[in-house]
Amino acid sequence: MKKIILFASGSGSNAENIIRYFQDKKTAETVAVFSNNPNAQVLDKAQKLGVPGYVFTKEELNSGKVLEQVLAVNPDLIVLAGFLWKFPTDIVAKYPNKIINIHPALLPKYGGKGMYGMNVHRAILENKESHSGISIHYVNENYDEGAMIFQAEVAVDVCVTPEEIALKVQELEHLHFPQIIDKLLQS
Repeated sequence: MKKIILFASGSGSNAENIIRYFQDKKTAETVAVFSNNPNAQVLDKAQKLGVPGYVFTKEELNSGKVLEQVLAVNPDLIVLAGFLWKFPTDIVAKYPNKIINIHPALLPKYGGKGMYGMNVHRAILENKESHSGISIHYVNENYDEGAMIFQAEVAVDVCVTPEEIALKVQELEHLHFPQIIDKLLQS
């Protein structure tokens, strides 16, 4: 069975969706959730679903300690699902084309440092964009610049709040992210 590690910083709706998807499929399993936030809801959700959680500091991430823990698990794929820190280059170098991220907009627009969550949805609303969507891409040493794997879009021209945009985008995330992970693991 293939092994997935998730990195997340917040509520964990995508992480929970991925864990449940593969519990049903039985082709892969989420073996760990790593978080930089000891209060992240993702840790509680993972624990309830039987997946161990690991909390780390910025120093541990940048010192190679997190890489050691990742190597011990030996994952087939590392998935960033709402992970807000820049991913360390030592892990990127060790797992080329084995780390993916989901971004809540159509890259390359609305990507880069600070462009996550409601920041993205607010910018899309303020710029009166007619569409938004998701971008699933490989992770490299720069924010949101890795090779594109998949994009899906949704009309947002009728949305009047960033929260409405967020709900439409989250529907795309929950529909497509586990399926794309599954396809990558099978290739």
